[in-house]
Amino acid sequence: MESLLCSTGALITSRNGRDYGLLKGLSEVLACDGFEFMMYSAWYNEWERVAREVAEMGLPFPVFHVEKRVGTAISRNEEGDLAEAARLFEINCQVAARIGAKKLVFHLWDGEPSDRDIENNIAQYAVMNDIAGQYGLLLTVENVVCNRENPLKHLTRLHERYPDISFTFDVKFAQFHEELCEACTQNYNWLWEGAVQHVHISDYAGGYKEWGKLRSLHPGEGGIEYAAFFTHLRKMGYQGSVTIESTSVREDGSVDTDKLNGSLKFLRGLMEN
Repeated sequence: MESLLCSTGALITSRNGRDYGLLKGLSEVLACDGFEFMMYSAWYNEWERVAREVAEMGLPFPVFHVEKRVGTAISRNEEGDLAEAARLFEINCQVAARIGAKKLVFHLWDGEPSDRDIENNIAQYAVMNDIAGQYGLLLTVENVVCNRENPLKHLTRLHERYPDISFTFDVKFAQFHEELCEACTQNYNWLWEGAVQHVHISDYAGGYKEWGKLRSLHPGEGGIEYAAFFTHLRKMGYQGSVTIESTSVREDGSVDTDKLNGSLKFLRGLMEN
């Protein structure tokens, strides 16, 4: 497998003022190969400064998580929403390109409207993919949670419409929709034969669409069978990257690096076996 990354969203939150400057010090103690940089809406008005300062850290940011409000605007689809989504998406692409990212993780649907008009979301993929291509970025659509249907159905429709599309597969979201085992069956071999280019890891301790338990737990704190999942990845010859998203920020804003390194070590072992 390509690399083991840590999401900055697991480290940089409102509890520590979303201070991305902390990443430099954290990079020296975390046993990961780099970071997946998560964009926050609060940074839009100063995105050029954010991009410059993050780039100056000289850290590896091979993957960039597009700010989630873009997907919400697409799903809402009221007057001006699609134009605003495209504008914000391009800012995300500019930040990603400046910090050296190669892959984008994208919530094509999001928020309360979610997948209520999925045909609109599917159509907008082409617009966003064109913008990403202008910046030399690979756009990957994530199997994010749905209010109406289930993600695998939407990934299938996207793949049928755009055969060359790439995906990020989130195991927590799959478990939330009780689709993790199904995604590892022969019916979905096409996912692992090139469509999935990135994997998100965190655990889930709830049942089917149990919204109150949709937190990013550390492996072992929920019910996901990681050994079986990584066995499937190796069997299918998966060569993409893996990001851990497990929340590791304490109430006082400090980061529990010991716990996070334990999870990273666990995942590293699964990736290398």
